Amino acid sequence: MLIRLPDFFETTHFIPELTASDRDGALREMVGVLAAASQVRDGEILLEMLRQREQLGSTGIGRGVAVPHGRSLAIARLMVIVGRSTTGIDFDAMDGKPVHLIFLTVAPPQDRANLYLPVLGKIVEAVKSARIRKKLLAAPDFTAFMAVMAEADDDE
Repeated sequence: MLIRLPDFFETTHFIPELTASDRDGALREMVGVLAAASQVRDGEILLEMLRQREQLGSTGIGRGVAVPHGRSLAIARLMVIVGRSTTGIDFDAMDGKPVHLIFLTVAPPQDRANLYLPVLGKIVEAVKSARIRKKLLAAPDFTAFMAVMAEADDDE
């Protein structure tokens, strides 16, 4: 099955400018988007799962990108929430640099289509390109952001 990244992004799951200044605040803000839209059974359970995942090792993969992720019964389907930070957030990233793009990816424990890891992998692949990262940060709105994600998809 062909996985197209734009299929996994929604305008309501796009935060053009995070207000958080640290990792925990960013995770809380992003989970809050799901809670506000009633797309999570229990935001605190999801947040705790994400915190525990971060304790295993930072999901700040470097180059200004973080991909916090995990599976939880608090979620009914695979979802990707995107947050951007112009100033950058200390995410304890591998390269020690602040994070500007966060792709929070969550899925239920059982996912019939089993798309969780393939989608996560495609996101990581897409943001390896400095050109794509720069365009994602500069995108003025969700539509422009999605056009860049489609372009990244086509580059592979």
